[in-house]
Amino acid sequence: MKHARRIAVPLGIAGVAALALTGCVGDAPADPSAAPGGSDAPAAAGCEAYTDYGTFEGAEVNLYGTILDVEAERLNESWAEFEECTGIDVVYEGSGEFEAQINVRVQGGNPPDLAIIPQPGLLASLAGTGSMVPAPEGVVANAQEYWTQDWQDYGTVDGTFYAAPLMASVKGFVWYSPSVWAENGWEIPTTLDELDEVTAAIAESGVMKPWCVGFGSAEATGWPGTDWVEDYVLRTAGPDVYDQWVAHEIPFNDPQIVAAMNRVGDIIKNPEYVNGGFGDVSTIATQDFGEAGWPVTENECAMHHQATFYEGLFPEGTEVAEDGDIWGFILPGTEADAAAVTGGGEFVGAFSDAEEVAAVQTFLSSAEWANIRVSIGGTLSANSGLDPENASSPLLASAAATLQDPDTTFRFDGSDAMPGAVGTGTFWKAMVDWVSGADTETVLDQVESSWPQ
Repeated sequence: MKHARRIAVPLGIAGVAALALTGCVGDAPADPSAAPGGSDAPAAAGCEAYTDYGTFEGAEVNLYGTILDVEAERLNESWAEFEECTGIDVVYEGSGEFEAQINVRVQGGNPPDLAIIPQPGLLASLAGTGSMVPAPEGVVANAQEYWTQDWQDYGTVDGTFYAAPLMASVKGFVWYSPSVWAENGWEIPTTLDELDEVTAAIAESGVMKPWCVGFGSAEATGWPGTDWVEDYVLRTAGPDVYDQWVAHEIPFNDPQIVAAMNRVGDIIKNPEYVNGGFGDVSTIATQDFGEAGWPVTENECAMHHQATFYEGLFPEGTEVAEDGDIWGFILPGTEADAAAVTGGGEFVGAFSDAEEVAAVQTFLSSAEWANIRVSIGGTLSANSGLDPENASSPLLASAAATLQDPDTTFRFDGSDAMPGAVGTGTFWKAMVDWVSGADTETVLDQVESSWPQ
């Protein structure tokens, strides 16, 4: 969700990486699903990297997702050359009501050709309707080449691989102003206890509120709150408990989850600590997440908790650098140097087996596309073919390295991996109720009772 820098991307290295999967330039594909195409027409000048996708003059592929505004513009930019070289018109439609409307469209017999699905749980639900098409061979090959088994598993339902990942984000970043922190002598915390201490010190200073927070996101309102809880469950209870919780091998309202959520509440339900730039605690429930971190740039709050993609949502002209307007540190663990992070991503699934649809789906799973999109700015990919140097800031480059580091304990966003009725339903709603005044045990009991039997 799930975000100004424009960098021209030479196709040399990325193009070679993609072509290694599909054969030599000019070879006719033995299987259209392995290297989508269907035309022997020669490639246009400068389009050699796209030859094996084929040419489909006048073809249209519609793509539906949650990505909006400037991020939608960047998405369209990422496949512009692909469109020119293949003749496929990729028509993207973004919606703030995607999670509800994709089900309506599928049930009504009017699904898109492709969907950018932000939750593995929702992907599983859609695949369960029988309406999705298994990934073509080209996508399978790219996934096996460029994505870890964990990422492949998130796109697999009942043993069938449907969708390769698209973009990725490292969650749990805390965004702050380096100059403001330096002026006030605030030190970057290395543990959660130290984070509590600096939060209290900022509040006591009276300079500004420590935190600005926003859960608003149209039909998806509440999801930023689930990120807080997931980050704290992973850090305080550990990855094994996190996995058990997501898989419902322990109750949703297990005491360890209660403890983690209460620790979040100690920060974001404390009127002394929030909501800088917006008002009191009650404003969290409705404040749009896309602008919730802007008070950091206006010296109205000291910290904002949000994923790496938020770099692309700060006001135009904001410099993200260690000595710039904004920088970030990863939410620490209970001990210093803990290497556990949560993250998210999207998955491109198909509802049509047309060759032009397979061509687009395969391109979006390639290292070539990942490098193009990351170079445009504001996002990341966990694609192993990504050159971190293509990231639009040093912070995103470091986050890309974190994703690729085998020593990192990475866990996918918990609510996204849960069954849709919970992860994008009762859990989201519970966070709104909770920040609006309900107690922790009550909302967690409600989510537990909603888990599908």
